[in-house]
Amino acid sequence: MARETGLQKKRRSTSPAAPRNPRPVEVSVVLPVYEEASMLKDLMQRIVTTLRRQGTSFEIVAVDDGSRDETKKVLHELRSSHRRHLVVVRHLANKGNGAALRSGIRVARGDIVVTMDADGQHSPEDIPSLLREMPPYDLVVGARTDSYAGSWYRRAANSFYNAFSSWLSKTDIKDLTSGFRAMRREVALHFLPLFPQGFSAPTTTTLAFLKAGYNVSFVPIHVGQRSRGKSKIRLWDDGARFLVLIVRMIVLYDPLRIFVPAGAILGLLGVLAWIAGLLQAGRLVFPNSTIFLFSAALLAWLLGLMADQISATRVHYYGDEYIILPGETSFPDGMEQR
Repeated sequence: MARETGLQKKRRSTSPAAPRNPRPVEVSVVLPVYEEASMLKDLMQRIVTTLRRQGTSFEIVAVDDGSRDETKKVLHELRSSHRRHLVVVRHLANKGNGAALRSGIRVARGDIVVTMDADGQHSPEDIPSLLREMPPYDLVVGARTDSYAGSWYRRAANSFYNAFSSWLSKTDIKDLTSGFRAMRREVALHFLPLFPQGFSAPTTTTLAFLKAGYNVSFVPIHVGQRSRGKSKIRLWDDGARFLVLIVRMIVLYDPLRIFVPAGAILGLLGVLAWIAGLLQAGRLVFPNSTIFLFSAALLAWLLGLMADQISATRVHYYGDEYIILPGETSFPDGMEQR
């Protein structure tokens, strides 16, 4: 019989076919971690205490996204003391918050996945508030309130993103970019290929769940300030990515919401250019600018129609939404089971 090489043994020992823990869990808390060694011990203890008090079977999936500080060492120590609940995943290099969430959701075993930041701004004591909304909701977002202590420009940017995405999605979105949320894992798995590498994964999940027909709720939460370290979000670079991602997600599911207004604006500019040409020439003329703008408007509408046809042929993951009947005090038989 041929002897196994060291590499074959390593591959066999790390094979995903062997379950790491056969016991099912209800909730998986996914923590993307990047150089947050000083925050982890306190945060981990608060999560464990909160969920034990809740009486929920749970696991914590900490994804070390290529940290260069003491994060790896701290997670190893926590793994020793919380072996029953803590699973550690490590990226060899820093890939971004979205990539860490993808890895964590893939590894998670819970029916419900809770994602939160590891920088101490999100309070684990708010997790039960999110879980209480599931069911009937498929995604519950922890919405920052007016007491949010972030800088004025971040609050202004978040308000703009919320208003812009609400208009595009025809839904009142309370907090588009909050990373503190609970979602059904089986639904989140469908949307993992859409997750960007960086900090735009919350934006992606909010818009994807909404436009694909799932039930989304917003629950007020308290968000504190970082006690140590500094934010990894870059205002201009990540802000521009948020805008592009919002438009991208709407074009993916409802392209006419983008192309029809764009065509209308171009057509209006064409009318104004025509009126200006009439006043200047004193006779009936069609300036080149008018012809150009009318042509651009027509192209925008045609492209919108083509994009809408392509979008209609996509496979949308419409959820088995809960339907609450008038007069019912509980869910109909079988509706609590997915």
